[in-house]
Amino acid sequence: MSTIVVLSGSPSATSRTAALAELLAARLRTDGHTARLIRVRDLPPVALLHADVTDPAIVEVAAAIEAADGVVVASPVYKSAYTGVLKALLDLLPQFALAGKTVLPVLTGGSPAHVLALDYALRPVLSSLGAHHVVPGWFVLDQHITVTDAGVVLDPVAEGPLLSVVDTFSRVLPVAA
Repeated sequence: MSTIVVLSGSPSATSRTAALAELLAARLRTDGHTARLIRVRDLPPVALLHADVTDPAIVEVAAAIEAADGVVVASPVYKSAYTGVLKALLDLLPQFALAGKTVLPVLTGGSPAHVLALDYALRPVLSSLGAHHVVPGWFVLDQHITVTDAGVVLDPVAEGPLLSVVDTFSRVLPVAA
């Protein structure tokens, strides 16, 4: 099967988006893929803010993305767009870091109005990074995500459609040789 990098773009240590990213990585693993979760918040802040593309952690993330067949990009919506910490990482990647990749954007937010950030903020950046195929992304309202000690629980109104999008992403990934 394919190798997937799941980027969690939340800056918060206790984040519904991060928990959702973990759920998506686990779902992709059950489909037989290798899925690696990268929490952008755990990368060195000085390297991110000073655009240090030589920092070993940044180099390692760029290499993981380069080696991946697919990338899931998950972020909460802040100020009508994805987070600044995610933007800082995306800015450090090579110009065509997503060339040949299938990409699934997933955003979370407090209002249905934030769904526009998928197509007007995140999708253009993913395309500019050369993504081969940006599948239709998905937006999940914060109120539909509950984080418990056992993991994340999605409201059924959100769970079915989100998992359907993830399963479609899984099916369109190239089969690794």
